[in-house]
Amino acid sequence: MTRVATYVGTFDPPTLGHLEIIRRALRLVDKLVIGVSTNSSKSPLFTLEQRVALLKHEVAAIEGEVEIREFEGLAVSFARSVGARFIIRGLRSGSDLDYEKPMAAMNAMMTPEIDTIFLVASPAVAHIASSLVKDVARGGGDIEHFVPPAVAAEIRARTR
Repeated sequence: MTRVATYVGTFDPPTLGHLEIIRRALRLVDKLVIGVSTNSSKSPLFTLEQRVALLKHEVAAIEGEVEIREFEGLAVSFARSVGARFIIRGLRSGSDLDYEKPMAAMNAMMTPEIDTIFLVASPAVAHIASSLVKDVARGGGDIEHFVPPAVAAEIRARTR
């Protein structure tokens, strides 16, 4: 049986933290389907299509079966639609856990056949948040320690 998981988010922009979670998730599952979505409460720097393209570029060098798709709606509905057994969620801090736990519980009530797996970010990337990366870039700061070089170049082009 193929172990399929999803990893969903806005990925605006994709960070080194996201890539770490992707690499680690691929050690646990046979296939990872990354769902790129919109969030009405956020003002994206990149379009949905651009975020998908950035992620595809970055995961091309990662070993393992990865598929990247746009999606709308609930993460559990997306997971079910791709035949996933697991939803991967990255945790940077205790406040992330406080936010993610109720969602995982609600997801379990809606789709008990799909489990949520929390992966705690390593100390090297636990401080990285997409929103902070955008703030640093808009302020003219160095973002090379937070995102891959190609992503940094795209961010700089949009924040000048």
